[in-house]
Amino acid sequence: MTNLVFYDFETCSSNVSYGQIIQAAAVLVNDNLQELDRYEGRCKLSPGIIPEAMALIVNKTSPAVLKKTNLSHYQMIRQMMEKFNQWTNSIYIGYNSINFDEEFLRRTLFKNLDYPYLTVTNGNERADLFSLARACHLYYPGCIKTPISDKNNPVFKLDKLAPMNGINHKDAHSAISDVLATVEIAKILKKNAPNVWKASLMTTNKDKTLQIIKNELTFSTDFFYYGKCFPFVLTFVCEHPQWGYPMCFDLKGDPNHYFKLSLNELKKELKKTPKIIRTIKHKKHPIIMNSSYAMNFDAYKNIGLLKLQERAKLIKNNKDFLKKVSQILDDEASEKKDFDSQEDIYPEESIYKKFTTKEDNAIMPKFHKANWKEKFSILQNFKDERLKYFGKKILYEESPESLPEEEYNLIHKEVAARVLSTNKEKWNTIPRTYSEIDTLRNKFKDDKEKLEMLNEINSYIQEMEKVYEKAS
Repeated sequence: MTNLVFYDFETCSSNVSYGQIIQAAAVLVNDNLQELDRYEGRCKLSPGIIPEAMALIVNKTSPAVLKKTNLSHYQMIRQMMEKFNQWTNSIYIGYNSINFDEEFLRRTLFKNLDYPYLTVTNGNERADLFSLARACHLYYPGCIKTPISDKNNPVFKLDKLAPMNGINHKDAHSAISDVLATVEIAKILKKNAPNVWKASLMTTNKDKTLQIIKNELTFSTDFFYYGKCFPFVLTFVCEHPQWGYPMCFDLKGDPNHYFKLSLNELKKELKKTPKIIRTIKHKKHPIIMNSSYAMNFDAYKNIGLLKLQERAKLIKNNKDFLKKVSQILDDEASEKKDFDSQEDIYPEESIYKKFTTKEDNAIMPKFHKANWKEKFSILQNFKDERLKYFGKKILYEESPESLPEEEYNLIHKEVAARVLSTNKEKWNTIPRTYSEIDTLRNKFKDDKEKLEMLNEINSYIQEMEKVYEKAS
């Protein structure tokens, strides 16, 4: 059976494009969730990275800890990748990892001249225990204990969920502690909601997931909004003509109402909420269950499974309706593309704008194997200007003497201009962090420990400011 890699990152910022991983942990387990291997690493901040004060408070990383760490960010990523490359044919899973940790991982690998899609290539697949926990609780409410919010909704935050289920999680927001707690949550779900667990292992690959959605007449999946998880019984309509997502009809609605509408009338109807056409993010580990699981919920129980199946057959057989939906989706996507193309995109946020070529991907390992003096000349072989830029940044951070003086000065001035900027930038800046510190001092005015840490962070930022003011 397939092994699983449970992983977690602590970062200096919530910004996946411009922040940095400062602590990484991963545990390789077998299909019985028994540990086989692990990785732990911590690194210092790279030049030009300004931390968010609140991020450091949350993951309890003081400036003193950052300073005494010998490992650079580049070195930690090389170490981590050496381990990850040994763990082939595995399912990479974390707690809210698909929307956060994995986006950090992809962008980090991209900026460090590694192929970014580690978790979906070379036999690897991906999953997310956060969404799985919500689905398990939806179909089997007693499978795991959850705290209840002020609005009477179950809470799935790891640092709240773990202790409530008897899991030792004293060092919450430490990467390895979060990983081990996530493994324990997985054990509970596997034991108490085995059918949902089994279903979740069938949708860790986007192609297999798409086939399941297309092949089933009806199926149940869950959506999360207003702080709650809701089941939806759907049937496949079409793949999105531009994005490829499976677009599905919510069978709570009577399809006959939509069949008789003109194209423009249908377009208006599809914009209404709640949405009758639902997008399934098939690349993001949706949990697909048999439709019978939704029959415990009034919205579908009152309609009945036979009626839902009848509606699904009507939709499948109405080619005109399917064609209209596809055309409407195509038109809307084209309008959005025209708008998006007007935005300025920096290299750090361009990962999904253009894939790197096979030729450039083949140069990446050569760059890492070369000594520092050779790396600059290897960079010249990249056709993609983004990769040349990232390579120069690595040299600037790791071995500035290996850069031609003119190149070093250009990068140093650019970094200084970025971090000292008083404009509203996409990345974190020194002035913004000072402002954040002032806000947090007021918020934590009665918390001596946090105030002391804020003072340390303030001094740390002042040191950075002096360095970059000389270059500006």
